[in-house]
Amino acid sequence: MTAIRLRTRYSGITSIIVGLMAVTVVSLTAHAMVLAGEQGQSLNEAADGLRTNAEEMVAHGGMGDAKAIIHHCAETARYAEVLLKQLSTSHLGREEGVASLNDVIRHCKRVAEIGIHADPGVLLNPAIKARTAARASVKALGFAK
Repeated sequence: MTAIRLRTRYSGITSIIVGLMAVTVVSLTAHAMVLAGEQGQSLNEAADGLRTNAEEMVAHGGMGDAKAIIHHCAETARYAEVLLKQLSTSHLGREEGVASLNDVIRHCKRVAEIGIHADPGVLLNPAIKARTAARASVKALGFAK
C-alpha cells in the first residue's frame, strides 16, 4: 500500500509541475500575441495617419494654403518616422516600404526648407512627390485599404 501512495504522490507532483509548465507556456504565448496585436494596431494607426495627412497636404495645396501644406507635411513625416521605427525586420515588403518612407521624409524636409512665405504652388511639387511616396509605402507594406 505504501508503494502505491508513493507512486501517486510522485505522479501528483509530476502532474503539478507539468501543469505549471503548460500554464506558463500558454501565458507567455498569449502575452506575445497581445503585444503583436498592439504593435499591428499601432502600425495600422500610423499608416492611416500617414495616408490621411498626405492627402490633406495636397488638398490644401490646391486651395493655396501654404501654412496647412507645411503643417500636414510635418505630420506626414512624423508618421513616416514612426513607421520606420516600429517596422520589424521581417515585415513583408519592408525594403520597398522603407525606401518610400525615406522619400516621404526627404520631400517633406524640402517643403519645410522652402518655407511658409513661398508661393503654395512651389510647395505643391514636393508635397505631391511626398504623397506619391506615402501611397507607395502604404501599398508596399500591406496597409492599403
